[in-house]
Amino acid sequence: MKRLGILLSGRGSNFEAIAENVRRGRLDAEIAAVISNRPEARGIEIARERGLPAVVLASKGVEREEYDRRVVAELQNHGAELVCLAGFMRLLTPVFCRAYPMRALNIHPSLLPAFPGLDAQKQALEQGAKISGCTVHFVDEQLDAGPIVMQAAVPVLDDDDEETLAARILVEEHRIYSAAIGIVLSGRWRVIGRRVTVG
Repeated sequence: MKRLGILLSGRGSNFEAIAENVRRGRLDAEIAAVISNRPEARGIEIARERGLPAVVLASKGVEREEYDRRVVAELQNHGAELVCLAGFMRLLTPVFCRAYPMRALNIHPSLLPAFPGLDAQKQALEQGAKISGCTVHFVDEQLDAGPIVMQAAVPVLDDDDEETLAARILVEEHRIYSAAIGIVLSGRWRVIGRRVTVG
């Protein structure tokens, strides 16, 4: 059974969806550790309530590469084999990416490569997009640019604002993140160029 490391900065709703799928046996995995860079993160409380190893590594005032070294050491200490970013609001350095090449996933609330970075829903609305969604992708040294594992489309409605669009996208995030983790854990995938093929 593969061991997952979860990185989060906030409420951790994607982490909670993953944890529930693990609990119900829908994911053949166990959560090795939940790590947050923010002591006040709700996701850390949820991890503790679920009896999972919960670690706070405060990032404030720590140089980025040094911080990533600490995160990598903590993940390795807990035996994490696949890392899942669940609202981890930090740009990862090459120190991290080289420690977990093609072994770290992120979920982003847009159909990448459209609208990378912060405020994806705001970007979609400002650009007049008719369809948005979410993307699970491998983490590499570029922002929201790693090979795409899975996507889900969500229509942008005429009366949408950032909150209503984000809420509908979040439903799909919870669905596809665990599905994408399952694909990666199965080993039945490969990357050709920047395309992830399954089967």
